[in-house]
Amino acid sequence: MQGQADQGLSLEELGRLVSELTPDLFRAARRVCATRAEAEDLVQEALTRAVQARAGFRGEASPKTWLHRILWNLAMDRARRGQRELLVDDVETRWRDDHYSVDPAEVAAQVADTEAMQDALLRLPFTYRSAVVLHDSLAWTHAEIADRLGISVDNAKQRVHRGRMLLITALADAANRRTVTKGVPMRCWDARVQVGDYLDGALDTAQRATLEAHLAHCPTCPPLYASLVGATSALGTWRDADATLPPALAARVAEVGLSRRGS
Repeated sequence: MQGQADQGLSLEELGRLVSELTPDLFRAARRVCATRAEAEDLVQEALTRAVQARAGFRGEASPKTWLHRILWNLAMDRARRGQRELLVDDVETRWRDDHYSVDPAEVAAQVADTEAMQDALLRLPFTYRSAVVLHDSLAWTHAEIADRLGISVDNAKQRVHRGRMLLITALADAANRRTVTKGVPMRCWDARVQVGDYLDGALDTAQRATLEAHLAHCPTCPPLYASLVGATSALGTWRDADATLPPALAARVAEVGLSRRGS
């Protein structure tokens, strides 16, 4: 380890580490990413970062921990970009209320549905989602989570505890939404993914019919669709009233053009 601390990781050393850990990294990524493609992309980016940063490895943590931290830091950065998350304070307020409860049968039904479970996990802020996945799905101990994420053991325990509460609430909320949309053709997310192609006339006849059936019966998607239609139409006819080039900028452009011709 002293030699690594002095010289970083060689490509050969990193190659051995990558061969050993890539399956583990992908399993972890698959549990916190919405799709398989996103998980593959996350692991690929983590490995690229590791290659770029190998010379800076100083041995403060094991190479295995170092590589895991790269993956989780990248995943956290991605999760901060517009992810629809549960608010931690709101959920804790619900759990503090003695009257708050959930239907265990409905939650169990959600747990048994792989897509529903994935959707619920994605609603958790990444800090807590990752802790729950690492501890309850990948069987990491609190100490291992603390070591690889660079946090204290107490912090790791708190994240797992909060993550579990958030997950149950997300699953219960999903069960309530399922009751509201029972009998509606296709899932809301699948419909919303296709709306762009629907607006562009890119769906085939069967896809178009299914989506239209969903919009005819779903209580939540039609307002979203109507808003998309309105915004898309407005953008198509939008004319900026203040698009005239300011005189000072026009003069500056002309000056640059003259200077180029004179050079």
